[in-house]
Amino acid sequence: MKLDEKVENFIPPPHPKGSVIDGRMVRLEPLGVEQHAADLFASNAVDTEGKNWVYLPYGPFDTPADYAEWLGQQAARDDPAFFAIIRKSDARAVGVASFLRIKPQVGSIEVGHIHYSPLLQRTREGTEAMFLMMKWAFENGYRRYEWKCNALNIKSRDAAQRLGFSYEGVFRQMTISKGRNRNTAWFAVIDKEWDALRTCYEQYLSDANTDGNGQPLMSLSSLTKPLLYKHDDMDFS
Repeated sequence: MKLDEKVENFIPPPHPKGSVIDGRMVRLEPLGVEQHAADLFASNAVDTEGKNWVYLPYGPFDTPADYAEWLGQQAARDDPAFFAIIRKSDARAVGVASFLRIKPQVGSIEVGHIHYSPLLQRTREGTEAMFLMMKWAFENGYRRYEWKCNALNIKSRDAAQRLGFSYEGVFRQMTISKGRNRNTAWFAVIDKEWDALRTCYEQYLSDANTDGNGQPLMSLSSLTKPLLYKHDDMDFS
């Protein structure tokens, strides 16, 4: 009978609740109503059609009060542990993300509830935020870092692979979201892959990888694609 490798000298990593994760362009800090609700509502309002909320199980929110109430409920939770993403150039909260399904006893943690306002989408700041969360997880001793999304969310599936998450399949009829069936696509990075991925992020985010307009010369996906354990076949079953 074949057995998997032994996990020796494993020490359960810390819980991320309350952490501040500081980077060069952004800072992630624990979500708070007074500190972040107004900025986030205004940033999200740039998405006038509400498209960013389609695949999330909540939102959009009609009023600042509605959003602040929801935000306060999330800020009080330990899992998910929500963070506001602060753009350092103007100290403005422009997005949120969370750690969830936090299992220190086995070293597994997921990144999710990612909601980038249009001010953060397709920016180096947005990429750095994801790098910082992955870095925090692995440098604190987690063994597995997950990403899950609605199987119909092509942009999220593409983003996962761009960020170095390997495809692991689709869980059919995993849940019901906003009254509709949801099949869920799974992706993950494991600790053995982290060193190579960190090098990719550092190369991509370096000033040497920008042109005169601040645009990247080399894409992150061109660096991470060769490292993927398995590529997404875009199976929607």
